[in-house]
Amino acid sequence: MKKENIVLIGMPAVGKSTIGVILAKVLGYDYLDSDLLIQKEENRLLKEIIADEGIEGFLDIENRINASIHTEKMVISTGGSAVYGTEAMEHLRSIGTVVYLEVDFPVLSRRLVDIHNRGVVIRKEQDIKDLYNERVPLYQKYADITVNVSHAGISETVDMVMRAFQRLH
Repeated sequence: MKKENIVLIGMPAVGKSTIGVILAKVLGYDYLDSDLLIQKEENRLLKEIIADEGIEGFLDIENRINASIHTEKMVISTGGSAVYGTEAMEHLRSIGTVVYLEVDFPVLSRRLVDIHNRGVVIRKEQDIKDLYNERVPLYQKYADITVNVSHAGISETVDMVMRAFQRLH
């Protein structure tokens, strides 16, 4: 299978869903939000899955569902915690170009206010800075392309991602 998909990874609130939809329109691709796929498959909201199954249970479900995505010419926005699923990330890398939407911490902390209602996977003893420090190395590990979106608007971000993707292909 050719790597014609684009997989967006990054912290919550960096704009993966917003950018993903627009990118899909511009490229003529389909769009998939893996968080919505998880909710559909499980018939529960993310925060309900986390409450019912605990963090590890949610991560297992997320890993299984993300590893089962088989598609072509699709922009896939993943949940911020997708990078914890080794099987899923290796699979997504094999079917697509992984784009890390990087954001500087001060910008993220301003954007990510309502962390608990978003269904963000965060342990009780962690704060946003801990989560950021834990995930950034994972995003970097899996990324084929890194685009810093800290000071970019939506259309500028879409342009940066498209240019980087086209340089690879």
